[in-house]
Amino acid sequence: MMAQQSLVSVYLTLYNVAQACGWSVVLFKITLNVAKNHSVDGAFDSAGDLVRVLQLAALLEVVHAMTGLVPSGILPSLLQWGGRYHWIVAIVYRIKEVQRLPSVFITLAAWSLSEVVRYPQYALNALEICPQWLTWLRYTAFILLYPLGALPGEVLLLYKALPYIKEKNLYGCIFEKLPFTYYSVVVVILSLYPFLWFGLYLYMFKQRRYKLDKQFIGRRKSRGKKSD
Repeated sequence: MMAQQSLVSVYLTLYNVAQACGWSVVLFKITLNVAKNHSVDGAFDSAGDLVRVLQLAALLEVVHAMTGLVPSGILPSLLQWGGRYHWIVAIVYRIKEVQRLPSVFITLAAWSLSEVVRYPQYALNALEICPQWLTWLRYTAFILLYPLGALPGEVLLLYKALPYIKEKNLYGCIFEKLPFTYYSVVVVILSLYPFLWFGLYLYMFKQRRYKLDKQFIGRRKSRGKKSD
């Protein structure tokens, strides 16, 4: 049993370190692009392919939740992964007209800033050596970064992509035998987005309270033992 737990710990550490490195490169690339060109237009050109790979790999996090490797909720993990992967692959990658919009830079910046904190925290937590300040930062940074990436980033781009989706009849060959189009699907997604987003946002606050309360209790116990 201990050997199995050790293997799981090593696997989760390696996975999270790999993701942390990947998102650090994304952050470096989009920052370097802005510094060189004095514009945010080239964010997708500089890091879009890497983001697609990282988001595809993030499907493993849904598997981790389903198999109990991590104590994350399955539905929140699936919604976050599905929303991101659809956005970067089905929309941005397929519609060149939206690839240079500021919303792409805003989203990739918010995602990468979140992930260069989240994945190191997960990796160090798997090794049981995570510093308290990093846990606090992990469960606090999202308060600003999550709405920043979602509203002026993901949602605004989806809205601006609608005319191109309709004009190109995007994925028409897939939907031709269905009573609705991909355009209709995106309209529904946009309509539901505020409710799904707010639900996930509240879930993250719930997680924040639980994790930081747990950390506070652990710190008090540690101080109590020292005083004894």
